[in-house]
Amino acid sequence: MTPELMKLENISFAYETSPVLENLSVAIQEQDFIGLIGPNGSGKSTLLKIMGGILESDSGSIQFKESPISKINKKLFAQSVSWIPQDHPMVFPFKVSEIVLMGRHPYLSPLSFESSEDFEISRRAMETTMTSQFADRYFNEISGGEKQRVMIASALAQNPEMMLLDEPTAALDLKYQVQILKILKDLNTAHKMTLILAMHDLNLASKFCNRLILLDAGKIVRDGSPQQVLEKDILEQVYDVEVDLDYKDGSIRVHPAIRN
Repeated sequence: MTPELMKLENISFAYETSPVLENLSVAIQEQDFIGLIGPNGSGKSTLLKIMGGILESDSGSIQFKESPISKINKKLFAQSVSWIPQDHPMVFPFKVSEIVLMGRHPYLSPLSFESSEDFEISRRAMETTMTSQFADRYFNEISGGEKQRVMIASALAQNPEMMLLDEPTAALDLKYQVQILKILKDLNTAHKMTLILAMHDLNLASKFCNRLILLDAGKIVRDGSPQQVLEKDILEQVYDVEVDLDYKDGSIRVHPAIRN
């Protein structure tokens, strides 16, 4: 059986008086490639932030490699789990190579500088994400798809065991969506990295993820393979729309049912 990497038990969270997650429990296995799916407001982004230590749950417990997160040194946790938000506002004019090198910060002491090893790890991260060709360009000058690849390179430079991504393909055209997901799939298979992605596109989730977790109103409705989760009745119930399903090449295509 695949070893367990992270375990969440009875997690609840609310923004002021608005509950977002309610008594949620889930186990993440090593080398999972999970798509968090569900309608807007279902709790996907909040769950990712709690997994990444960005937010603290109101109740429940989280363990990483059988140790409570609360007892893990924050710097050590940052070396193991990387977080990529949906938006990447950069106020200062950093070059792409500098952004990627920032991924090495969890390994540096307050007064130390990057070593030749840090630069080499960053260089390899850029090669893996196909960002080397614009290493000397400023981050704010490149396209949205290129920015997303740079942020993945920076996260990869952390050498993490788990990568959390909030809508990594949002607002990108189809070419960049597929490009990003192919890079992530390679990290999962070749680098044995565990990945958890919040996603809206059910078709891409079905194609690339080996496990889907369907959320609705802060609770897990289904958890399993795309074939187990993407069922007509449950999708229509959660998304409140009639859908049709097509099956091709081992993946499922979901589209709204448009009747004459």
